[in-house]
Amino acid sequence: MNHKVDAVIIGSGVIGCAVAFEMTKRGYKTLNVDKLADAGMGSTSGSCAIIRFHYSTTEGVAMAREGYYYWLDWPKYLEKRDPEGLATYRNVGALVIKTPVNHNLSRVKAALDEFGVGYLEVEPEQIHRYLPNVNLASYFPQKWLDDPEFGQPTGETIPGAIWVPESGYISDPKLSTHNLMVAARAKGAEFLFNARVTEILKKDGRTAGIKLADGTQIEAPVVVNIAGPHSHIVNAMAGVEDAMNIKTRPMKQEVAHVPAPEGLDWERDGYMLSDGDTGCYSRPEVGNNILIGSEDPECDPRLWVDDPDNYDQNFTDQYKCMVMREAMRVSNLEIPNQHQGVVDLYDCSDDWIPIYDKSDLPGFYMAVGTSGNQYKNAPVVGAMMTELIDACEKGQDHDTDPVNFYLKYTRRNLNVGFYSRNRKINTDSSFSVIG
Repeated sequence: MNHKVDAVIIGSGVIGCAVAFEMTKRGYKTLNVDKLADAGMGSTSGSCAIIRFHYSTTEGVAMAREGYYYWLDWPKYLEKRDPEGLATYRNVGALVIKTPVNHNLSRVKAALDEFGVGYLEVEPEQIHRYLPNVNLASYFPQKWLDDPEFGQPTGETIPGAIWVPESGYISDPKLSTHNLMVAARAKGAEFLFNARVTEILKKDGRTAGIKLADGTQIEAPVVVNIAGPHSHIVNAMAGVEDAMNIKTRPMKQEVAHVPAPEGLDWERDGYMLSDGDTGCYSRPEVGNNILIGSEDPECDPRLWVDDPDNYDQNFTDQYKCMVMREAMRVSNLEIPNQHQGVVDLYDCSDDWIPIYDKSDLPGFYMAVGTSGNQYKNAPVVGAMMTELIDACEKGQDHDTDPVNFYLKYTRRNLNVGFYSRNRKINTDSSFSVIG
């Protein structure tokens, strides 16, 4: 390990490793520092790794559409074969249910049209082609378990859906992160694990590096905070958090793995289902299971966490509520007594849109507030953050003259200022994992 590098990247999740890969390709000497034992062991390993395009903002769709092509071109993008194998993208399609909360997908469809994402309109009576024995009743607005009307249909039917064939998931999110680490190392990047950052060093009014718990100091004119659920702690260390209009904090999330209904081979024939009417999303999982997550409807408790290193990692009523909601749509889905799945943390911004930005401390940058909906965008974020850092280090004032990032696959520019720490709350956001 070098004690003097061009850039320290705090975190070795999928985005941290993507930033390392892209920065080393640009000629930076980078060092990723992570308190865990290997790349992708934090919240990335708990990701559902879904690749989909139905975001609530045009910029969200733009990033997801661009990221899709990186995953399709994964081996060529990496330029280096990982001896542990390559993560693979499984294209299964997505059925997205129309609801009042998503404006019957009118905004989503407009953004999909703009970016050339094909989709089919699916009338309610056609949904059974995608989901046998589907229940078409509407349960919107959603209700929490203790509501006496929980599970009772409203008397309406869902107004339909859209089918997006170009959607799916990555087979192994941790392996994909390892792939990026191997690719970055091949370009000269270094990684230091089992190391906790305790201080952001400063000199002459700018970032000067980091200090570790064992007293080691690493000099670097650039430090990039990609610490996931610990991002707010690192921002506080740097003294930049109070000046930010948009902040981040960790939130506990649960994902259920339940057996598919008898006679349904969901591992082979299943797809992603985004059901804003019941407030759940799901996709196939190994062992002919259905993976079920929450779309965070307003009635549900938000399980905010004060200390990301010390929180209750047991399942709660969130698990039961999600599975019961999925069973409202998927007929014959059994609700198991034994809970299986994942309990992990999101890193949420105030409006659930990430912060990709500089800070008020020169040399200190952030790719934070990313959990729940940015895994798919990691390769794009790596390239975009590198462009941002390079421009700022060469003197561009990103706050007054925002960096424009060229999306090479979709061939258009993206104003990176959209992700500013100083933006106002984006009211177009879903304020949920949908982004």
